Amino acid sequence: MKEVRAIIRPNRRERLREALRAIPNFPGVSMFSAQGFTAPASVDKRSVRDELTDFTEKFMVCVLCPDDMVETIRETIIKSCSTGQIGDGLVWVLDVATVHRIRNSEPMA
Repeated sequence: MKEVRAIIRPNRRERLREALRAIPNFPGVSMFSAQGFTAPASVDKRSVRDELTDFTEKFMVCVLCPDDMVETIRETIIKSCSTGQIGDGLVWVLDVATVHRIRNSEPMA
């Protein structure tokens, strides 16, 4: 099992939700409000005002899925969320050792 995580622009959330729902047997998604800034902002000449307001609103996307769905989900996130601009976000994949349902302690495959 894997966890696919991404940081995306808020204005891409609905587009991503629709695209993920179109994937056959999609297992579900969690999204969280997040804040961050891109690395290029840290090397540019910046004013004090910029330093105090450099965090921008983002969403963190988390999907637990079987290994064979990772590429489809990763590609869907990239396709749905890319604008071609700095700040589009990141997507990464983590190994998940175990997952259990809270309601009945049942392990998930």
